[in-house]
Amino acid sequence: MKVISTEKAPAAIGPYSQGIIAGDFFFASGQIAIIPETGEIAKMTIEAQTEQVMKNIGALLAAAGADYEKVVKTSCFLADMADFGAFNEIYGRYFTGKPARSCVAVKTLPKNVLCEVEVIAYLGE
Repeated sequence: MKVISTEKAPAAIGPYSQGIIAGDFFFASGQIAIIPETGEIAKMTIEAQTEQVMKNIGALLAAAGADYEKVVKTSCFLADMADFGAFNEIYGRYFTGKPARSCVAVKTLPKNVLCEVEVIAYLGE
């Protein structure tokens, strides 16, 4: 296994890695709307936070030698399912390969953000 770490995505805020490569797969920890350069949360709109989450995921994928087209599974967590439409519109611009996905509403997310996304990418040919 290989630990993936990049300054272009938020540092882990607990006892975990930003991501792990195991065999031909990359497993990214859930990403929230933290702006890596400042440590601040993106504006409290679902659109702004979803865009930041996607940027953070992109940085982790790049650090692992992958991109959005290599993602095979996403798990999406929303603070409010009423935000699904706006979230889904932005999500669809990034995940054009249409990976398998779960999307659920949860009671509370870290730092009271509006969304969190984790991904699994295939690194093989």
